[in-house]
Amino acid sequence: MSEIGSLTTEAVNPRTTTLDSMPIDELLRTMNAEDAGVASAVAQALAEIARAVELIVEARQRGGRLIYVGAGTSGRLGVLDAVECPPTFGTNPGEVLGIIAGGPQAFLRAVEGAEDDPTRAAADLSAIELTRDDVVVALAASGRTPYAIGALRQARSIGAATVAISCNRNAEASAHADVGIEIDTGPEVLTGSTRLKAGTAQKMVCNMLSTAAMVQAGKVYGNLMVDVKPTNAKLIDRARRIIAEATEADPATAAALLDAAGGQVKTAIVMRLAGVDAPAARRLLHDADGRVRDAIG
Repeated sequence: MSEIGSLTTEAVNPRTTTLDSMPIDELLRTMNAEDAGVASAVAQALAEIARAVELIVEARQRGGRLIYVGAGTSGRLGVLDAVECPPTFGTNPGEVLGIIAGGPQAFLRAVEGAEDDPTRAAADLSAIELTRDDVVVALAASGRTPYAIGALRQARSIGAATVAISCNRNAEASAHADVGIEIDTGPEVLTGSTRLKAGTAQKMVCNMLSTAAMVQAGKVYGNLMVDVKPTNAKLIDRARRIIAEATEADPATAAALLDAAGGQVKTAIVMRLAGVDAPAARRLLHDADGRVRDAIG
């Protein structure tokens, strides 16, 4: 058996060997049953995920960036998490980045052979001027993708923090990272199609990394997205509802607070809860490192 063929993610799933003859409802129940085990698999790696969050928090405190790197589905998942951070947490576009093997065009269409070139990863990281203050999170379902490993090597060579996310035990990528997160999702419903369970697991881990790091950065009050940027009608409505929920204000008052705060949800909440005007609310937030709970005392 080849080295790749020996990976759990490449193994044949004994529960789906008759997939092509299953009625649709049975096929879907089977897929659903397989997916149900993904969260449990992720739970087994919570200690490592917590260590990775700590690295990200430390990097951000140094002014560093969270940089996702991967090929194919893994790369797309990293890009997806990165691009959702600005609207969700009010981050600047450069704070969380996603790099995919083959460049931006590979997000929409596969670039053949891109994942097999570790030197390309080093060049891509150099292009964004990677520094030792950054943290690189390399995603590779197999745990052995040359592009992902090349990224980890480059990051470690300059002293940047490194995290590897894989879906096989004893992954090669883990040996090149400060933290190795290994999610054993088992054989796929469709043999070798790691866009399925492995992809779901990687998305869940990315969700945890970015959300937990942003909570630690004070971008959440309670469970509310208080750094959301109200850049369209939907987000303006959400911002008003967040203010109303946080301050028990009626809709009209919440809307007025948002306007008075110049569209800044945090400022509006502190204005209401601390009984101050917008400039005073901004000063309180500045002194509290942007944490609403600390700003209101």
